Amino acid sequence: MDSLVRQSQRSIEILAWNARQTILSHPRYQNKKMLIPYGLKVYSQADEDGIIQEIFKRLGVSKKTFIEIGVGDGTENNTLYLLLQGWKGTWIEGDSQCIDSIKNTFYNLLNENQLKLIPKWVSKENINQVIDSYQPTGEIDLLSIDVDGNDYHIIESIKNLNARVVVLEYNGKFPPPTQWIIKYNPNHHWDGSDYFGASLKSFELLLFDKGYRLVGCNIVGNNAFFIRKDLVNDQFIDNYSAEIHYQPANYWIIPGFIAGHRINFGPYCTF
Repeated sequence: MDSLVRQSQRSIEILAWNARQTILSHPRYQNKKMLIPYGLKVYSQADEDGIIQEIFKRLGVSKKTFIEIGVGDGTENNTLYLLLQGWKGTWIEGDSQCIDSIKNTFYNLLNENQLKLIPKWVSKENINQVIDSYQPTGEIDLLSIDVDGNDYHIIESIKNLNARVVVLEYNGKFPPPTQWIIKYNPNHHWDGSDYFGASLKSFELLLFDKGYRLVGCNIVGNNAFFIRKDLVNDQFIDNYSAEIHYQPANYWIIPGFIAGHRINFGPYCTF
């Protein structure tokens, strides 16, 4: 039975990988300024690690600092790979089980103050207080938000958005030019349906007003990448619209990004 399960899983991974290669063979992605071909999974949900790495290769890094809101148990998110490369930052998570897991798994990094954990659910009412209370003022390199629901309302409510790069989960069901935003509910919990977040076009317009430009999405269509406008250079496509960068919800490709064997952090080590 185990052998059949492994064979089946391997077949799914091969199909997903082939699908990814088919997508990347499209002439659209032959432009070296596109970010999708650089996608790579280390500890991210899909290919976000590689895209984030490529963005900072083009921009350069300022302080190697981050804030990530909604990190789960810490083993699969957008900043763990950065953390293990010497970055410092803050994780904000409200789930009690995930909080306990982070405290156990990342004890050394927490104890050494390389990583700060804020055990709190965020809302548009408290987001500025949470950030101001626990994060030093000044520029940070990366802000990532993935709370499976009120993402739009939270980023909209941040008053002093000073991140150089912002990563946001968008709802890939709604292609541009559709503008769609979940109704705000501070008690919202994702039910596994398509009722979450906002469309890419809605995020594009909101972040434009906040001084950011959309420079790409990942291949599975769940994360969008924005750069502060004063940092955008000629290494990025000079069209920052959702119409150019939108990727549909190709969540089924995720198995193709499985990075080797299962994660084991014990004993925990850093690069």
